[in-house]
Amino acid sequence: MKRLLLSGLLATTLFFSSCDTLKQVASALAPSEYEMAAGLRDALTQGLFSGFDAFANPNSGNPLVRFAFPGDAAKIEKTLKDIGMTSLVNQVTSKFTNAMVSAVSSAKPIFLNSVKQMNLRDVVNLLVTDNLHAATDYFKNTMSPQLMVAFRPIVDSTANLNGANREWTNLVNVYNKIPFINKPLENSLTDFIAARAIDGMFVSVADEEEKIRTRYEFRKTDMMKRVFGYAEQELVRRKQAQQ
Repeated sequence: MKRLLLSGLLATTLFFSSCDTLKQVASALAPSEYEMAAGLRDALTQGLFSGFDAFANPNSGNPLVRFAFPGDAAKIEKTLKDIGMTSLVNQVTSKFTNAMVSAVSSAKPIFLNSVKQMNLRDVVNLLVTDNLHAATDYFKNTMSPQLMVAFRPIVDSTANLNGANREWTNLVNVYNKIPFINKPLENSLTDFIAARAIDGMFVSVADEEEKIRTRYEFRKTDMMKRVFGYAEQELVRRKQAQQ
């Protein structure tokens, strides 16, 4: 009887000991918060470079890169073209697209530094989540105001440099004289262009983050492979625990 009790006690001890060992192994395999933050920053940086590549080719057909009029863009374009201003519309669209492309190219260091400066306080929740754009959402919410402040003068400078602002003034003067126009066009487009370019960059970052989270081949650095591989396994484990 004593032998049976000893055997049972030993088996129980071994069981809990093995569980503790498994937890220790799992803990050792889990990336540190520093590594999680590094992996998320790698992902955001990769997404930014994807955006830079898109903006570098304004003729790619990507609608995010092409300048669109503020407000009801299609209606404004149609109205101007209907009164014979097609050439001016095309000129403005082309020049502002080029200005936006030049501004993004000039602002590369600002975007990249903004990722380095991010304080990812709750990296576990940003990494282990069903939200495929969690890191991008955090980036956008925390960095957009700073990006706008830094990006605005670059946009203004590039728009003036290639004559986009002058073309825009000519178009505004024509459009605002059209009878029954309820919403006149603004004379300055700096903030609109800056916000549109930044939004376009965030769309590219979100798209790249989704690919990194769901497809191994998009994890270009060892750190991304480690932390997003862990995130996948941890999500599976949590879902199994809930069943």
